[in-house]
Amino acid sequence: MLNNKAKHTKSIKAEAKRLGFMSCGISKATFLEKEAPRLENWLNQNMHGTMQYMENHFDKRLDPTKLVEDSKSVISLLLNYYPSKTQNTESYKLSKYAYGTDYHFVIKDKLKQLLQFIQDEIGEVAGRAFVDSAPVLDKAWAAKSGLGWIGKHSNLLTQQTGSFYFIAELIVDLDLEYDAITTNHCGTCTACIDACPTQAITEPYVVDGSKCISYFTIELKDQLPNSMKGTFDDWMFGCDVCQDVCPWNRFSKPHNEPLFNPHPDLLEMTKKDWQEITQETFSKVFKKSAVKRTKFSGLQRNINFLK
Repeated sequence: MLNNKAKHTKSIKAEAKRLGFMSCGISKATFLEKEAPRLENWLNQNMHGTMQYMENHFDKRLDPTKLVEDSKSVISLLLNYYPSKTQNTESYKLSKYAYGTDYHFVIKDKLKQLLQFIQDEIGEVAGRAFVDSAPVLDKAWAAKSGLGWIGKHSNLLTQQTGSFYFIAELIVDLDLEYDAITTNHCGTCTACIDACPTQAITEPYVVDGSKCISYFTIELKDQLPNSMKGTFDDWMFGCDVCQDVCPWNRFSKPHNEPLFNPHPDLLEMTKKDWQEITQETFSKVFKKSAVKRTKFSGLQRNINFLK
């Protein structure tokens, strides 16, 4: 006979699967002791560049009970975004996660449904949904929940499916069964460190965010520094190099979320098309995309920098 905790855990995981999540892991909502000095050190070395928001809510980032009062469990979820087709090889490059509809909307919707299911099924459960827009250390929680290990490129990795997926959480005041942490399988491999075009991976497991192509092309609002010219490897929004070269991503399988499919024009566009892109085309191709974060002017700035 399953006890209530086991029964609830089982039904939550089954519902997560039904909603299309790749996997679901659960960990106890406690202070992230190991991550605290690492985060402090990273911030002290200014590896967050101009991302001032990373300095805010230090305590909340490390303690889920400060985000959801009396929280007991962190339910971590992975959603695959690996595309079945990628861009034309003669094109400026876009990170694969940004091909389709902005993941914040897609995942938030699924998380709301999952929380609703928990409340309908189990009763009065307080909880909040998080999709990388709040001070939550997604990767740390996913690793703690047994969903994978943090690779040398600081992304979450799984043996079965690599790293091309989004991570999200529900933090709830419900006691559940917790998953065991998985082991690290990076071994002596340094493919990601060797391949990073801007040497942003300063040592295994440490990424200097302020040197990362994703930071320059998405987060940095100022002019791009001339010292970086010629190092972006044709990436105009985000960068997938450390993931593309990772041996575990040989096992990535295409997603089955229609909302993540790109606008048909996107995959066909050449460098010339991108150089001549108009506001109208930008709005059409990126109607609901995460690329809107950088705006038309930001994308143009990045493309001009690559010429």
